[in-house]
Order: sequence, then structure tokens, then C-alpha cells
Amino acid sequence: MELSVLNIKGEDTGRKVTLNDAIFGIEPNDHAIYLDVKQYLANQRQGTHKSKERSEVSGSTRKLIRQKGGGGARRGDINSPVLVGGGRVFGPKPRDYEFKLNKKVKGLARKSALTYKAKNNAIVVVEDFALEAPKTKEFVTIAKNLKVADGKLLLVLSEKNNFVYLSARNLEKANVITASELNTYGVLNAVNLVLTESSVAVIEKLFNA
Repeated sequence: MELSVLNIKGEDTGRKVTLNDAIFGIEPNDHAIYLDVKQYLANQRQGTHKSKERSEVSGSTRKLIRQKGGGGARRGDINSPVLVGGGRVFGPKPRDYEFKLNKKVKGLARKSALTYKAKNNAIVVVEDFALEAPKTKEFVTIAKNLKVADGKLLLVLSEKNNFVYLSARNLEKANVITASELNTYGVLNAVNLVLTESSVAVIEKLFNA
């Protein structure tokens, strides 16, 4: 697949970039995508949820009423789960939600996500650019020139650029990452994928390794 390289004004530079079919033109695997996105979201969870169970609630351990004949539940002390203020039965405990995913499956998922973007003509290639200072207004202007400002966009750089990153940080619908940070969730969560000219070569190198 061949795409024209645009400049930050949205004009065609006359150069072309060929996207590798082994990365941007495979048969997508939806299950691999599901597993990779599931792992990514699971890794974002802190897992610090906690509620107090019966033995952890502060209260007397004296049996409040006799076992039989009261006509109600056979509850014991005031910490019983059937009483207001009592402990919780089988409440959440701190846990780690991370799980392992095969490296080949992750690679297949990312290639599948990139393929979907290519099929939907949602990939834009822009020439390498740099900002002289963090300017959100300037970043918005570039996005409008590239016609990707209407929905969520993911800008992929070949290497870190703090000025570009800081310029997009305040924008809810924009995200800036490097090619090495490319992930399935980020690709699918964006409406448009914007690749810098040099990042295409980095992506091919990483995915063919």
C-alpha cells in the first residue's frame, strides 16, 4: 500500500511511502486483538480495592440474641453481614490483574490493528517535523491541516519529542507516542493514525525483528 507524504500544512510533498503488507496488509485476527486489548486494560488496573470482612469490622463479639426462638436470622455478633454496619461477605481484596500473553500473539494483534486502519484509509503519513516550543494551538492547526482534528488521533513519532508531546497533552482527542510504544488498544482507540515519515521505517524494523 502506497501513501503520499504530507507536510504540516497538509500539502503533498511529492514523496511516497510504501506500507509493508506483512504489517499493514495481513489477514486480521480478531481474537488476538481481543486478548491484547484485554491484557492492556487489565494492566491499567491498580487492584487496590478492599472491603472489610466480618473479622475485620470493629465491634463486640458478644452474641446479641439467642440462637433459636427469635423468629429471625441466626446471627451472632454485631459484626454479622446481615446487620447494617457489619462485615461484607466475600468482599474484594487487593489483587494483581496482570496476565501473560505470548509475544507472537501480541505481534499478530498489533499487525491486525494496523491492517484495519489501512483498510479503512485511516492512516496519514506526515513528514518529520519539530516544534520550537510547546504550543497546543500550533498542534491543533497541524491536525486541522491534515484533516484529522474531528476525531481521536494517534501521532506516532520515530523518537521522543517533548515539545510535540507537551503540545498535545492538553487535548482530549490527541495522543502522541513513539513507534516502540505502539500498542493495539492505542491504534484501535484512535479514529486516525498519523505516522511520521521516519516512524514507518522504525515500525517495520520492530515488527519484522
